[in-house]
Amino acid sequence: MKLSPRLIQAMEILQLPLLALQERIEAEMESNPVLEMRDAEEDEQATPVKEDETPDRGERDLVVDNEHDNSADFERLADMEAEYGPEAFTDDMPFRRSGSGDGERDHKLDAMANTAAPDISLNEHLLRQWSFVETDAETHDAGKLIIGQIDDDGYLRTSLEELAQRTNHPLTIESLKNALPLVQTLEPIGVGARDLKECLLLQLTAEAAAGRDVSLETQIVQHFLRDIEMNRLPQIVRRTDRTIDEVKQAIYNISHLNPRPGHLIGKRMVPVVRPDVIVDVDDEGNIVVTMPDGNSPHLYIAKAYRQMARNRQTEKSARQFLQKNIRSAQWIIGAIQQRRETVRRVTEEVFKVQREFLDSGPEALKPLPMADIANKVGIHVATVSRAVAGKYAQTQRGIFPLRMFFSGGTKTAGGEDVAWDAVKAKLREVIDHEDKSKPFNDDQLAEELRKHGIDIARRTVAKYRNLMDIPPTRKRRQY
Repeated sequence: MKLSPRLIQAMEILQLPLLALQERIEAEMESNPVLEMRDAEEDEQATPVKEDETPDRGERDLVVDNEHDNSADFERLADMEAEYGPEAFTDDMPFRRSGSGDGERDHKLDAMANTAAPDISLNEHLLRQWSFVETDAETHDAGKLIIGQIDDDGYLRTSLEELAQRTNHPLTIESLKNALPLVQTLEPIGVGARDLKECLLLQLTAEAAAGRDVSLETQIVQHFLRDIEMNRLPQIVRRTDRTIDEVKQAIYNISHLNPRPGHLIGKRMVPVVRPDVIVDVDDEGNIVVTMPDGNSPHLYIAKAYRQMARNRQTEKSARQFLQKNIRSAQWIIGAIQQRRETVRRVTEEVFKVQREFLDSGPEALKPLPMADIANKVGIHVATVSRAVAGKYAQTQRGIFPLRMFFSGGTKTAGGEDVAWDAVKAKLREVIDHEDKSKPFNDDQLAEELRKHGIDIARRTVAKYRNLMDIPPTRKRRQY
């Protein structure tokens, strides 16, 4: 079966998340001149304000002369000076008009003043500091080479021997070894380290130079990082001859060091999640699914272009061009409307099954195959998969991916269906409430789940514990 290009594009639009759909719409508007966009809140019937109809904001011209008593104007001046300070009326005030002296604003300077400063990279930040370091020319060149190899985390992942072989400059290993300690004094503290231990030691050295006693922290980082990872605190206590409380406090202090100092410089984008659907419950307890129209622009075909395409007096080539773009615009508008309707109908059927989730949370999730929803909506299973891909639903319990509500499951001792996500939620609840001095092993966790009516094997418990990034018994123990 061959798919037409239009059908392929319709499937792509259905699968796009909201932000990607907006990007697709913007690209379509750039290539199609007949498409226009308006916000959902825009009132088409609003009467435009004429240019000569300026609203009265209570503003009055300030005119001081010898013929009238303008005491009120002087009072206004005094009030303005009291509010903004005397600097507001001097020639060197920071927001005074700039220009050639004719009283007009310099719009270029205004634009420059309102433009945010660009973010600098970590390497640029380090090079600016390195330019003030006083050293010989060869060491200075070696330091620039080292800075160029520092990654975004702040680490030097390349050995000095390999650096010396890569460069075309006649740099020796000695010059690189002399430059590295100087580079490691730059801020943020910890950059230039070759591994985690060196990174933490650089930061502890800086704290020691500031007058803090970090001798135990330094000893632990130098010799017992693996023991910390394996939660072998009693062994650290024996080998350091310290109390358990002192070791725990030292580990707490170490945990506040930055293992990725390079992340302190530069801007990192945080992915934005916008819900495609909003699920609510009305006063009668019924599911209400709405689409956030405020986040989805409304497209329409410009009336002027419609008229030009129908007008026989329009040049034939221009009319054909407009008709082609109008057909393309009508198709994409229809595809977007179909996408909205499909996502809404699928979400309604999903939450008819997962209604208890809104009241009780993930523990109330039920097994839900996509085939069941496809049969209820009257579409193919693949269409359901595309309709929920990358989509999020906003509920009274938060924002969740729609795909989360589709999963297999098992049966409880009472014969009720329970989804695997509900099993994971119950497993996390059991672990959260365990005695941290004697945490459950996987066999004990399986036994605890049986007490809640969930009968699963120990290996299944271990599998889900690993999927949820929950450490094993030894690492969960607290001393």
